[in-house]
Amino acid sequence: MYLGFMLAGCSPQAVSTETEPLIAPWIGFLDHIPDLTSTPALERTPLATIPAQPILGTPTPDPVREMPPLRTQEEWYFVQPGESLNGIAGKFGVSAQIIQRANGISNPDLVGIGQQLLIPAQIPAAPGTSLKLIPDSELVYGPASVYFDLYADISSRGGYLLGYSEEVDGQVRSGAAIVQLVAERYSVNPRLLLALLDSQSGWLTEPSPAGPAPLYPLGYQASGWEGLFSQLSWAADQLNLGYYRWRAGWAGPYLLADGAIIPPGSGINAGTAAIQTFFAQLLDSSSWREQVGENGFVRTLNDLYGDPFARRVEPIVPPDSEQPELQLPFEPGSTWSFTGGPHSAWGDWAGWAALDFAPPGFAFGCVLSDAWAVAAADGVVVRAEMGEVILDLDRDGYEQTGWVLLYMHVESRDRVAAGSVIRAGDHIGHPSCEGGVTTGTHLHLARKYNGEWIPADGERPFVLDGWVSEGAGWPYDGYLRRGDVVLEACACRNDENQITR
Repeated sequence: MYLGFMLAGCSPQAVSTETEPLIAPWIGFLDHIPDLTSTPALERTPLATIPAQPILGTPTPDPVREMPPLRTQEEWYFVQPGESLNGIAGKFGVSAQIIQRANGISNPDLVGIGQQLLIPAQIPAAPGTSLKLIPDSELVYGPASVYFDLYADISSRGGYLLGYSEEVDGQVRSGAAIVQLVAERYSVNPRLLLALLDSQSGWLTEPSPAGPAPLYPLGYQASGWEGLFSQLSWAADQLNLGYYRWRAGWAGPYLLADGAIIPPGSGINAGTAAIQTFFAQLLDSSSWREQVGENGFVRTLNDLYGDPFARRVEPIVPPDSEQPELQLPFEPGSTWSFTGGPHSAWGDWAGWAALDFAPPGFAFGCVLSDAWAVAAADGVVVRAEMGEVILDLDRDGYEQTGWVLLYMHVESRDRVAAGSVIRAGDHIGHPSCEGGVTTGTHLHLARKYNGEWIPADGERPFVLDGWVSEGAGWPYDGYLRRGDVVLEACACRNDENQITR
């Protein structure tokens, strides 16, 4: 059966210390692209602007939210098949270390089915700071990153990162190329990734940083996560965890590395929650409070790139923004299987922005398919590599601005080329298992706006030819509804998940 997509990828120049302008034209990487109506080639013109915003006393407003009540009593639990100590800890909102100590467990990897565990009560510490660290637009790979020259910035700093290289996806990539790859895949601002890297290891500014330089530069010391690419991928995923769960209404608490339970500070925003979540995975409560305070990480960010709020774009997703009209991503008359409801666009925590579709046929696993994935709308192909196709719907040539579609697992055979201008219904390529991690041939489709992944189960549902997406409370579970007809996602092929254009 088909299984759903499982996501666990210059010349020296002086860099000004001044912040980027708040109003300026985008500079397109496509000098001339043909108009879809066959009019003369477009000249390079201002295609969009970052709106000027006054620097307010409390930027990036966010409603104060109340944290759900904590468990005040200890309780007993019996280990179920397939469970780990970490998973049980997450279920009860305490650290694995606390459960380990309460039950005298010497090896946390050895818990048995049916084993009785005492789960201690949750005892919260004082709330975290309400200091806003970054605006939301500084977290996403959005408009505020368009002017940032990643390669020139790394070259000008002269740090360890400048000479670093590593093999990723079968090819040797420079440190700068790795940062860019992670920023694009997870849609996280490369400026933020560099600031975290320098804060944790000094790789950006120090030629010979101290500490375990080649292995764990972001500080996450776990087997299998060695090297810059793995470390940045982990960091970007944690940032997205904090950002998108805050967007979805999460109100805490943070569970820190030492087992401390800390409620979020009053009135913080999603970008700040992202930074606080990242450091919560690494630090004890004392060090965490220091890093998320005014003399912690935000000072490093300011020293490197100036005040992040001077670059803010608000709101990053305007309340009146509407999804453009989209069609199903396959050819008319073709029947596919709806195999995955709302789930992460990339990694584990990039919002529930994606839906999955498997092509016609009854073959199992990763098989060759001649079915065509097609453009869901008119657009420009910004990137087409390693199973990915990025379709820019506003055609300014930037995936950081406006509505963008991610097609994933597109086979290299017959895949559309970067720079192509295409109409809705034009061929994108064939579904496959290329790119990411998957056990079956299918197409993974996700949306983002101004760099922010747009959940398929939120207030802007994914609408394809009138089919409206709905979540079912768990990743990959969900429905497509059109009128009285409801299809249920299934990692299989059955009568309830067949969809035809």
